[in-house]
Amino acid sequence: MASTPAGNDFAEISKQINGAVKAMALKCAVELRIADIIHSHNPPMTLSEIASCIDSPSPHGEIMISNLRRIMRLLVHNKMFSVSKSNSPEDDEDEEALYGLSNLSKWILHDSDASLVPLLLCLNDPHILASLHYLSQSVKEGGIAFNNAHGCNVWDYYALQNPELSKTFYGAMSSLTKIKAREILAGYKDGFLGITSLTDVGGGTGTLMYEIVKSYPHIKAINFDLPHVVATAPMYNVRVLHVGGDMFQGSIPKTNAIFIKAILHDWKDEDGVKVLKNCWKAIPKQSGKIIIVDIVLDPEGNGLFGEFALENDLRMMALHGGKERTETEWKILLKKGRLPSLQNHQSSNYLALYYRGLSTVI
Repeated sequence: MASTPAGNDFAEISKQINGAVKAMALKCAVELRIADIIHSHNPPMTLSEIASCIDSPSPHGEIMISNLRRIMRLLVHNKMFSVSKSNSPEDDEDEEALYGLSNLSKWILHDSDASLVPLLLCLNDPHILASLHYLSQSVKEGGIAFNNAHGCNVWDYYALQNPELSKTFYGAMSSLTKIKAREILAGYKDGFLGITSLTDVGGGTGTLMYEIVKSYPHIKAINFDLPHVVATAPMYNVRVLHVGGDMFQGSIPKTNAIFIKAILHDWKDEDGVKVLKNCWKAIPKQSGKIIIVDIVLDPEGNGLFGEFALENDLRMMALHGGKERTETEWKILLKKGRLPSLQNHQSSNYLALYYRGLSTVI
C-alpha cells in the first residue's frame, strides 16, 4: 500500500494489531537463553553456533535454523540484538549473519543484576494474559477481569492455586526492585540518615530493605508482607527482619518510617485509604515519615514512560481492579488517607510522595 494518509493509518493499526507478536518473540528468546548464549561465548555468533548451544531433544537441523533465523530477524529489527556480516567469502548465505548483543540485550540476561527476565516471564505468563481477554466482559458486566477469568483474586490464586506463578511474580518484583533501588538510594541521598527503623509495606521478599541497609547499616529494617510470601524470603542479615501479616488488618509493625513502593496502584481508592490509615497508625505522629514511590499517570501519555504508564493502568485494572493515578488523584487519595501535608518529586513518570519533609526519591 502506498505511503498515503490511508496507507499510513493502515500501517499504524497493523502494528497495534500485531503488538503481541513482539512480546512473544522476546519471550521465546528469553526461554531459549539466546542472549546468555551469545554473552557466554565469543560474540558474534552464527545461527548454527547459537542453535548448537540451545538445549533441545531434537537435532539442530534446517527447521530449527529456519525458525531461529526468522525470530532473530524480528528481534534485530526491534534492536534486541545486533547483526553483522562475516568477512569469510566462503561462508554460505545461512552462515553470513553474525549475531551479537545490543544495548537492550543486557536486560534479558538471566543472571544479570539488572535483568528483566522475571518480569517479562511474569507479565507474559498465559494465566496473567488471560485476564486481558476478559476486559470487555469487565466493561459490560463489572468485576475484575482476573477474577472473571480464574474464579478468584490474583493473591489467592498465587497462594492457593499456582505457587510457581507466585514464585515468578515475586522474583519479578525482586528483580525490578534491585534496578529501582539504585535510583531511590541515589535520589534520596542523605534522607535515610535520620531514620532508625523502617518498614517496607508489601515488601515481597525483602529486596528493597536489604539494598537500603547495605548503604545505611544503622537502620533496623522490617520487610512486611503476607505470611506465605515472607516464608519464602531469604535471610539477608540481622538488620532485616521478615514479618508476616495483613496491611488491611492493622498489623503493620511500628517503626519511625514506612516505605510503600508500587503497592497502592494494586488497589481501589477505598482500599488504598485503609492501607494509608494503617500506615499512619504505625508511625510516630510528630516525627513519623511515610514514603510512597509509584507511577504518576499523565493522561496524555507524555514522557519517557508515558505509554507504559497508560498500559500499566489497564494491567492494574485487569489484574486487581486497581489503577495508576494522576497527581491530582494522588492528592485526593492521600487527603482521604489522613496525609494532608504532601510534597512530591516527579521524574520519568514516577512519583515520589513523602510525608513530613523527606526530600527526593525517583
